[in-house]
Amino acid sequence: MLKTYYLDVTDAVRVLHRFELHFADDDEAIQHSKELAAMFRHRHVLDDEGDLAITVLDQSNRKIHEETVYPPGPQRT
Repeated sequence: MLKTYYLDVTDAVRVLHRFELHFADDDEAIQHSKELAAMFRHRHVLDDEGDLAITVLDQSNRKIHEETVYPPGPQRT
């Protein structure tokens, strides 16, 4: 039976997009987040701020994994 997972694409401040997907288990959801992050790194140009991540949440909204797409950019003064 498939379980519901949420993948939140976030920057340093907010959730940019939430995907609701179904996977057999946590490992499959985590693997999908890694593949999605790799796709973003390959297709999107990094801006100055960076700090983009994909967070995997289970159906009770418990965080089970966070995959960094781009690390935080340099601190602005």
